[in-house]
Amino acid sequence: MKLAEIRKKFLKFFASKKHALIASSTLVPLNDPTVLLTTAGMQQFKPYFLGERDPIKDLRSRRLASVQKCFRTSDINEVGDLTHLTFFEMLGNFSVGDYFKKEGIAYAWEFLTKTLKVPTQRLWATFFKGSPAGKKNKFSADQEAFEHWQKYLPKNKIAGFGPEENFWGPPGKTGPCGPCTEIHYDLTQTPCEKADACLPNCECGRFVEIWNLVFMEYFKSTSGEYSELPHKNIDTGMGLERLAMILQAKASVFQTEAFTKIIQKIETDPRFGLTGNSLEDSRRLRIASDHFKGAVFLRADEVRFSNKEQGYILRRIFRRACDQYLHPGMDLSRPVRAVVREYQEVYPDLANKQAEILADFQKEYLAYEKVRNLNLQVLLKQLPPEGILSQIASPEGVSKIHITGKAAFQLFSTYGASIDQLKQKGFEFAEAEFELEMEKHRTVSRAGAESKFGGHGLNSAALSDVEREKITRLHTATHLLQQALRDVLGETVKQEGSDINPERLRFDFRFAEKLTPEQIAEVEEIVNEKIDGDLPVTFQEMPYADAIKSGALAFFKEKYPDPVKVYSVGDYSKELCGGPHVERTGQIGEFKILSEKSVSAGIRRIKATVA
Repeated sequence: MKLAEIRKKFLKFFASKKHALIASSTLVPLNDPTVLLTTAGMQQFKPYFLGERDPIKDLRSRRLASVQKCFRTSDINEVGDLTHLTFFEMLGNFSVGDYFKKEGIAYAWEFLTKTLKVPTQRLWATFFKGSPAGKKNKFSADQEAFEHWQKYLPKNKIAGFGPEENFWGPPGKTGPCGPCTEIHYDLTQTPCEKADACLPNCECGRFVEIWNLVFMEYFKSTSGEYSELPHKNIDTGMGLERLAMILQAKASVFQTEAFTKIIQKIETDPRFGLTGNSLEDSRRLRIASDHFKGAVFLRADEVRFSNKEQGYILRRIFRRACDQYLHPGMDLSRPVRAVVREYQEVYPDLANKQAEILADFQKEYLAYEKVRNLNLQVLLKQLPPEGILSQIASPEGVSKIHITGKAAFQLFSTYGASIDQLKQKGFEFAEAEFELEMEKHRTVSRAGAESKFGGHGLNSAALSDVEREKITRLHTATHLLQQALRDVLGETVKQEGSDINPERLRFDFRFAEKLTPEQIAEVEEIVNEKIDGDLPVTFQEMPYADAIKSGALAFFKEKYPDPVKVYSVGDYSKELCGGPHVERTGQIGEFKILSEKSVSAGIRRIKATVA
């Protein structure tokens, strides 16, 4: 059963159970500062689990299902084994205050054993057996889940575990969470030397976890305290690649079509360089294929190479993929095109952006080649004496250099040298200390960041006068766009975020349905009519409460100073804003919508430009 068929069967099954089918959100979470990337299917549904939004109003259902793009770095050092990945697809079904444990377990069992016909004798279940005595937050054993599982499995195939295995925490430091039950597949049906103690989560390789069902009942605060959520919810996640491995009777996820063509393109590139050591070659191929795929998907979701935030993750995995090649001059088009060909039907953005993805990859690779070719002595000269802990000399010179994690981060921030590349050059350091320095850097960057609009400081020396003027025109156009959307779609349209660069504006708004071509054309026409009308753009300062009473629109996730500036475009639009504006709409130029798509549950995104 191929990936495409599994996706279709999953969505069809849950549609038959009255679940609304929701498109995957982007890998960059929308308005969720607790995490850098989307790590689970539940993230786009957090406002519903927290009771901040009504799923009936936005999505017309309390039952939801999706196939979600996910990216995790927590297991990055495990990539190269049989099952661990950074980028993967997660099949998930969700209930917001509707069904709970009984139905959640029943649906999972029915889908696996009836729809997919997974042999029941191969399936095991785990449940939460409670918190250890003395824990600050004490939770009792999930006896209810244990009893529900006995309808499908004998007791000796239902194992209880503590919070480390069976209490699902939020993706970030705070958020919805709860006890969980997991379904494991018995790969070998043969216990290791532990005999009867060889149970799911045993490290012998006998079992692989395939589905996690979270009973989302609690909210974890930043202080680590737990409180009950407004509803009892279901949040499940099943890795598509692991499921395909089982259904296709493969030894690893890398033997499924999720990777075979990508690996083949890398393996046959003479620059990759096979050593004859099959175990090491296999590991390098797995790392390169996973990381190149992840890099393609990150870049397609508008992550750019940098030394900060999501851009750092993109740079790290791309350069680590390059590190697996033994010779310079690799053909990057081979893995990029293989990824696009395999996934373009499900994710059309990949094909649309293939050329720019490849161009960015080639530019980054050329920059990284300069780092790879740096002389060891050049790197050493950049380090303060206290950063070098010891050196082990050999007849050929220094062969091993033990440095601090802070010094390793200094080489990374100065040159972009990856962890693997530094190690290949002979440096030894504590990776945990390196990551700590990276986190400090992120914190300082956030705290000391200059005031920005749409991600671009208008006073930045990096912007030309022409680019500043273009951003100002685009920003004023967003006022007209928001009001035009409300005119065409209704007043339920609410702004959820925006971003502007010198090429285009991006406007995120809450609306449950895909816009029709006719609606898009009407919005575009209205905006251009207001531009042609050369309306005056004016502002008044007033108390925040008075501004809201006057009918001015506000992006309520934004913190506004009091008093606030209320900008009016003629008699057409009025909203709170602190950004730059033209004096009259005639200065904006011709407005053109470039694209419209879903980016999260109930949230659409429009990209547009002005000429």
